[in-house]
Amino acid sequence: MADFVFNIAKGRAVEYFNRVDTNDPTNAALIIVAIDANGDTDDAMKDRDDLSALLGGTANEVTNTNYARKTLTDADITMASPDDTNDRFDIDIADQVWAAVLAGTAWTDLIICYDADTTAGTDANIIPISCHDFALTPDGSGITATINASGFFRAS
Repeated sequence: MADFVFNIAKGRAVEYFNRVDTNDPTNAALIIVAIDANGDTDDAMKDRDDLSALLGGTANEVTNTNYARKTLTDADITMASPDDTNDRFDIDIADQVWAAVLAGTAWTDLIICYDADTTAGTDANIIPISCHDFALTPDGSGITATINASGFFRAS
């Protein structure tokens, strides 16, 4: 498996990130979800248009004790400027940390999603942006997802 951008988000990842950063709409956020792809292929996953459809396939959200989805709001991110020298636009988030995640489900990937309204939506309203390989077996220790130094998404 490899990192990829979901088809529904191609060409829109920077827009979603900017909407969260500018708090437009008010309750917009990025959502980080750990999954066990459970045999689902990248090709199958990238065609899913919302988190409900993704989790309705053979991918499952992990259920380990002390795991919870991460919600990143405008206070948690900073919009970068375009890199005119290299003709690209990188967007980044801080490394994500989960404390004392107990054994149970093995993790295969982290999904970064966009939720336009964290107060009223369901998984069917959450748009998956990108999938990142993150294979590990929790053992009760802390987990840190180190985000690529150039960011989680690059438009070029």
